[in-house]
Amino acid sequence: MTHYGKIHSYDATKGAGMITPEKGGDALPFAKADLQQQAEVPKADQRYGYETKQGEGGKSHAINLQMEQGASDSSSKQQS
Repeated sequence: MTHYGKIHSYDATKGAGMITPEKGGDALPFAKADLQQQAEVPKADQRYGYETKQGEGGKSHAINLQMEQGASDSSSKQQS
């Protein structure tokens, strides 16, 4: 099942980040390997679709992250 959320943070040095679900709840960790477009560096507040998987210790993490089309330019289009 695909969920949607916004990037909370991403550390390119560590290759890891957090995504905040749109429907609420705690931010979920993800790794660079979980990104469908690994050449793209995720930025804060970008909207992504993702799936979840139970990791070690029963904690969920985000996998198969894919940037939503048109989400990256939304802030620059609102300038007048």
